[in-house]
Amino acid sequence: MPIHPLNTTNHIRSTYLRYLRTIKPFQDEWYRQAFADAVDESDLLVKGPILEVALPYEKGQSIKDLVEEGVLSNKFANLQSPDLPYTRPMYVHQVRAIRKAVSGRNLVVATGTGSGKTETFLVPILNYLFREQENGTLSQPGVRAMLLYPMNALANDQMKRLRRLLENCKDITFGRYIGETDRSNDRDEAIRNFQKVYPKEKILDNELFSRKEIQTNPPHILLTNYAMLEYLLLRPNDSTLFDGTTGQHWHFIVMDEVHVYDGANATEMAMLLRRLEDRIVGDRLGRLQAIATSATLGKGKQDYPTVIDFANNLFNLPFIWEENKPEYQDIVEAERVPVEKISAKLWGKGTPEFYHELALLLDHRPSEISTQIPYLSSFDKVIQKYAFPISYQEARLEATKNPETAIQRYLY
Repeated sequence: MPIHPLNTTNHIRSTYLRYLRTIKPFQDEWYRQAFADAVDESDLLVKGPILEVALPYEKGQSIKDLVEEGVLSNKFANLQSPDLPYTRPMYVHQVRAIRKAVSGRNLVVATGTGSGKTETFLVPILNYLFREQENGTLSQPGVRAMLLYPMNALANDQMKRLRRLLENCKDITFGRYIGETDRSNDRDEAIRNFQKVYPKEKILDNELFSRKEIQTNPPHILLTNYAMLEYLLLRPNDSTLFDGTTGQHWHFIVMDEVHVYDGANATEMAMLLRRLEDRIVGDRLGRLQAIATSATLGKGKQDYPTVIDFANNLFNLPFIWEENKPEYQDIVEAERVPVEKISAKLWGKGTPEFYHELALLLDHRPSEISTQIPYLSSFDKVIQKYAFPISYQEARLEATKNPETAIQRYLY
């Protein structure tokens, strides 16, 4: 169910204040009341709530458009995944990032939360693997792309998405190598152990579940964290990831949430990446391509030179930003729909009085499903009062038939 931001704010504030009152058990009533009044003082502990109104991102071409243009492999049509719809328009900044990455540029994708940063590196990686498949080299085991995450939770979320995305791409292998990766030598046993922890996750033939599998046949896409990467570079059993015939295919290094690496942590990360590059690049300069993503790196174009310096120092690879030359801009920023393009239809045509009455009704919504159908009649009266079009009738009828699941949609 959607969260009501104002009610949630008030609930959190009141719960916290109630907790504060109980941790100071003053015996004297006057002191007890004075303390309660002090912590209740407006804006002392809680600022806001602060609501941000963000314009939608500008939409551009679809995967299908880029395939027809020849930018991407036609094998994207075989994905058939709702996680990456073939014909749905992507955001303009996603398309720009994909074009740059496919052309071989190192990138910093500095767009906001919910802007689809994952697609900006997954699509180029998949395209690279599809091209290998077309050339007949994908059957050779070895890491092509390493996705580095600062937290295991983020890596686990990405694994869930890869399972959905690669369900129909059995030739592309992927695996997660972190502290909890299974140590058994038997795949079936590793799968059983995995299912105990993740009973709802689908088991795919192209996912590697154990350390032994990853060491024997390194996956095309490897997910890990910087602490585990340190161990991988040191341990002889993991040398197949970097050395010999299985270690000669490296191409992408992707760092998500790159803003978390600052100060001494960034220095350590930069040294770790240099050790990795020395191990896998050798004398083949230009072999690696880096993509970094962050929703909070820099505060706009005025900080882009600093961001470029940060990326250069972190990856030890060339990043460029030239203000008036789009082809030499390795930072991808979001592009939002201009305010003048936002029509009244998108935001609604109601008056402030209309929305005020709706808000009052929402604040007194009954919790019992059985009482919600009569509750809807109150909305009907408000809508009729303000002579609103009867375009809401379909949703109203659906809510009447199935209130438990459809009531929220009607209110929206």
